[in-house]
Amino acid sequence: MASSNQAKSGNSNRGFASMDPQRQREIASQGGRAAHEKGTAHEFSSEEAREAGRKGGQARSQNNRASKAR
Repeated sequence: MASSNQAKSGNSNRGFASMDPQRQREIASQGGRAAHEKGTAHEFSSEEAREAGRKGGQARSQNNRASKAR
């Protein structure tokens, strides 16, 4: 059972988010490799990547305009 301090603060030393960033990357990398080996991983085509980048740039510029208007 969690100690009373952990229950109050919501902090825990369990789970993915509590791991150090290097360990998170290692686990995520293993999952990516497994998905590619299994054939279920998505690979962006040049056109898909271009479209995603365009959308990301639009969202960023909209956020910048909204924050400046405040």
